[in-house]
Amino acid sequence: MADSWTSPGWDVHLDWHPGTGRQGLADALRRAIREGRLAPGTAVPSTRALAKDLGVARGTVTRVYADLTTEGYLRTSQGAPTRVAAINPATPAPEKTGPRAAPWVPDARWDLYPGRPDLSSFPRAAWASATRRVLQEAPANVFDYGEVHGSAALRESLARYLSRSRGVVAEPDRIVVCGGFSHALTVLCHVLRERGETSLAFEDPSLPQIRENASRAGLRLAGVPVDEAGIQVSLVDNPAVVVTPAHQYPLGVTLAPERRTALARWATTTGGLVIEDDYDGEFRFDRQPVGALQALAPDRIVYTGTVSKTLAPATRIGWLVLPRSLVEPVRAALTATGWRPPTLDHLVLADMLDSGAYDRHVRQRRTTYRRRRDRLLSLLPKGFQPIGISAGLHLLVLLPPHLTEAEVIKAALRESVAIDGLGRHWFAEGEHPQGIVLGYATPAEHAFGPAVEALMRALGQFSSGPG
Repeated sequence: MADSWTSPGWDVHLDWHPGTGRQGLADALRRAIREGRLAPGTAVPSTRALAKDLGVARGTVTRVYADLTTEGYLRTSQGAPTRVAAINPATPAPEKTGPRAAPWVPDARWDLYPGRPDLSSFPRAAWASATRRVLQEAPANVFDYGEVHGSAALRESLARYLSRSRGVVAEPDRIVVCGGFSHALTVLCHVLRERGETSLAFEDPSLPQIRENASRAGLRLAGVPVDEAGIQVSLVDNPAVVVTPAHQYPLGVTLAPERRTALARWATTTGGLVIEDDYDGEFRFDRQPVGALQALAPDRIVYTGTVSKTLAPATRIGWLVLPRSLVEPVRAALTATGWRPPTLDHLVLADMLDSGAYDRHVRQRRTTYRRRRDRLLSLLPKGFQPIGISAGLHLLVLLPPHLTEAEVIKAALRESVAIDGLGRHWFAEGEHPQGIVLGYATPAEHAFGPAVEALMRALGQFSSGPG
């Protein structure tokens, strides 16, 4: 039987069944707001009062209110009641986890497309606390045009953090802070062009959007095959190569120790350049983190990282740890573009790194994402083979022999689930394994369960049961 709640002065029918739990309660409140039964500006009961009325844990209501606030259904103000936000009841809000992220992401209710963390997990309180400290303590000159290669405070904090957490050889004067990995790679490509290089190698398969950055910079692209041990180093025949050694994207394999040694030796003996993309190195689940490749040849390997996967893409903060010979050319390339970094955001991140707030957030997200990965693995139907499961924010699932990516992606979209296919990541069309790439970190916490359930309904059409 559906429940109502009674609050001082008015009654509201929630159309909520206790058996549906937290997700059902959130859905019932959304419907009440969209349908106008809870008008804009209406004060909702306190979490304690509603929990008592409905006979549920207060923590359940607190999490529902937090989710609906993030989604824009409720608004909060310190010292005031939580109220219904001003949405138009006559125009029902789409039942989606958020706005479309990018042109290449299908428009669907449930987002399991890889490439982003759970945006609702952004550590707002820690970021706000760090911002307050920066504004209270920073001298006035931080409001001036900052150093083109990033604030000294952040470069010093990053040097300590990267050395401690990833084993990177990272003196502050070798670090250049950029606007994310795409920005960093674009700058590097222009430096390569200035040096007379004409080509750049990538792993095959790899992320097409990243390859396009190099192509737009005027470099010819080459693909180097990847197997279960990582990139096949003996096939690298270019002056520079981009690799993802800790967790290859999208296959998920880790570069084997002998291949790591071989790649560092190749760079040292040939004068080649390795660009290491450590895009999700903090998220290793089943064994100790794999240290950065860069430490094997710091003067031939560029280390790149960002907070796009740990915090959020909107921060637009990434970094390059450069061989000494590239520090001045990269700084000059940044200056030529007119780039000016967001110094205040740099200081906030530096504060979080130094205070331990960043580490605490990463540990919390690592626990959550591992739990999500485990749940997804436990539900995959027979015949769907997961690989690259030891780390990261995505899962590659190889399909049964009789299925194609197009069939599975189409079935998922019928359930309004956005997923990616493996096919677009290869350099050339042809006979390749059929697979789907699932971003299990992407949904907000309240949306993960329903998103996975919808995906399993789609996959269930092709299999007799869980594997």
